[in-house]
Amino acid sequence: MSGNQTPPVMPAMQAPKKKGPKVIATLFVIGLTGFLITLLWVNWQKPRVQPEQLSPELTSIIQNMPGSSDAMIYVGLKDIRQSRFWKEAIPDSLKKTPFLSTSKRLDELMKQKNIDLSEDLDTLLISFQRSGKKQQNYIGMVWGPVTGKASAPVLQAASMKTAEIGGRRAYEIDSTLWVCPMGQGKMAIANSSGMLGEFIRPSGHFMERDSVSASMIKKTAYKSHLWFTLASPQWTSGALQSITSKNRDVKSVGNLDRLQQISMSVKFDDGLKGQSEWVYKDRRAAFFASTFLWGTIELSSAAGTRTSESAKALLKHLKVHQNLESVIITADMPLAAFKKPAVRN
Repeated sequence: MSGNQTPPVMPAMQAPKKKGPKVIATLFVIGLTGFLITLLWVNWQKPRVQPEQLSPELTSIIQNMPGSSDAMIYVGLKDIRQSRFWKEAIPDSLKKTPFLSTSKRLDELMKQKNIDLSEDLDTLLISFQRSGKKQQNYIGMVWGPVTGKASAPVLQAASMKTAEIGGRRAYEIDSTLWVCPMGQGKMAIANSSGMLGEFIRPSGHFMERDSVSASMIKKTAYKSHLWFTLASPQWTSGALQSITSKNRDVKSVGNLDRLQQISMSVKFDDGLKGQSEWVYKDRRAAFFASTFLWGTIELSSAAGTRTSESAKALLKHLKVHQNLESVIITADMPLAAFKKPAVRN
């Protein structure tokens, strides 16, 4: 190389480009998009299952109920017993299991008159009302052969006291049970003669008086077999106490402390169709509760968990979503999900 030759020019070192702002901007856009989608989902009213209609007879009975209802239960036993699910999936031992807890005096009367509620009770409708801290009032109606076996002479002989109410004879069977034959295979039941009097001589209409219960009954999907509503937050808390008493984390994470009302309905057919609605104080609480419940079901039904295979099979038929202030849980379980697979030799 000669002394006059110019040395080659080395390329200048360029500083690396900073990617931080772009990453932050991307994360911000993704986070904002997720937030807007969540906000839209929380405030979007989702479609509902078209609810069945109450029969005119049942509507008129509910309309005559006094006061407001903390809890209302309907069981159409006759229709349930005629379903394929009842005949093929329910064990005979369970079919004979008493579903009502009765007093010793009433138990003795039913034994004397050969009354078996699992066969002689076709339909039950009952509404509970809290009165004070301990007093629990109820009013209801029963249908079926039980009304024929508990005829007026039988009730007269077994009663502790009788009363004439609205032109009908009522009988006190024990301290918490009054009955009054209503004709056509019906019998009114209540915890007091006063409750019977308000029912037989109604003042106003229940559906207009108790807007919360009326709304819940209206939205209840299946009305012919089994449904119940818990319109009172106190009753709702009591119903969930057994679930949350041993696991406080569930109550906290699942927002169960903000739960206001619960309704549930089940239809017995070639399987089970059911829907439960949990109403919360606000939409945010309902969203977090639905997310928690959905995650719990997905986790429990996943492979490798301790959940039994039969329980996993049932959990796969459950769906959970949030609809405004409500969490809707639906189930559509085929008959095969309840039958044990045949053992191969």
